[in-house]
Amino acid sequence: MEKGIFEGLKVLDCASFIAAPAAATVLSDFGADVIKIEPPGHGDPYRNLPNLPGYPASQHNFAWMLESRNKKSLALDLSKPEGKEVLYRLAAEADVFITNFPPGVRKRLGITYEELKPLNERLVYASFTGYGEKGEEADKPGFDSNAYWARSGLMDLVRADENTTPARSIAGMGDHPCAMAFYGAIVTALYKRERSGKGSHVSSNLMANGVWAASVLAQAKLCGAKFSERRTREHALNAVTNHYRCKDGRWLILSLLNEDRQWPTLARCLEREDLVTDPRFVTRPDRHARSLELIKIFDEIFATKDLAEWRKILDGNGLVFGVVGILDDIPHDKQMIENEVLVPFENDTMLTINSPIWVDGSQKVKPRRAPGIGEHSDEILRAAGYDEAAIRQLRATGAVA
Repeated sequence: MEKGIFEGLKVLDCASFIAAPAAATVLSDFGADVIKIEPPGHGDPYRNLPNLPGYPASQHNFAWMLESRNKKSLALDLSKPEGKEVLYRLAAEADVFITNFPPGVRKRLGITYEELKPLNERLVYASFTGYGEKGEEADKPGFDSNAYWARSGLMDLVRADENTTPARSIAGMGDHPCAMAFYGAIVTALYKRERSGKGSHVSSNLMANGVWAASVLAQAKLCGAKFSERRTREHALNAVTNHYRCKDGRWLILSLLNEDRQWPTLARCLEREDLVTDPRFVTRPDRHARSLELIKIFDEIFATKDLAEWRKILDGNGLVFGVVGILDDIPHDKQMIENEVLVPFENDTMLTINSPIWVDGSQKVKPRRAPGIGEHSDEILRAAGYDEAAIRQLRATGAVA
């Protein structure tokens, strides 16, 4: 039975918070053997995320179980020469080394690409940073809330108008898209290795991914485009690409880009076919010119039925619309479950979130529980050729826990 596309691929995950380790998780979903390297004691600081103020209360470490599924944990102190020597031995046999330490920290610890490359010419060295590998901000720490969401302009652009408070991002909202980009960089390097036989250094960062996410409007700015005044929902320029509140307080969003064809269908579904011949709204320019009037009409109509009723009415008519989902929807989302967006952990009924890539004819591994701190230290060391006496010595020095 196939164990995954990346069966036999050895990955060292020497990273934390969140994009870089999540890229390793995607590799593990496709069968890669991922060793999570974390410091002895409290382990990866990411383990503590759910304990921070404002996070949901749970008996499960939901952050760790998501990002570290399928991995084995080695508690290793890289500040000690003995710990660094263990890392060097593992890197000599690894296929991928992943880190998000800033360049200066990598240099101080002796784990730069230039130092690991001579150990293994086939190694793919993947580094992730907040603001890139060069320049005065290269060593500046960054989370997705500041380097991705705020720096890129996204935090400002999603405001309803210029007087609205900038919108905060949620945990991992930028990190997880960045993880997919970083995964793509790693897989590209592996493909290059297949052709050249040599590894390489690949990198990505939060800032670049943030601007990429905002790139339609960012490119407009780079072209010197003239921007319109930002408008609130009630003053939107197009009523059929707007969002509306239903009777039960839930929201839906219309996205009718093929407006000329879809306008009569929408009017029929809303039981307001009179709007099609209403002289105020006959043509697209008419509807746009009087968007405020049309929004008010739609507000009144959508407020008459619950979201579930509107879904039944609008579905199957070729109209493009979406539910403004809430977290309560997700555990019971039939479409997500049938398409394996949500999958159960191995030998468990609890669901987790799948990585958003599928390859026809290849199965992903069933998600396995995330490891405890150093849970697999001895197993990993034995596989690397350390005997029991050597392992005891490493533990005695504190290099391994």
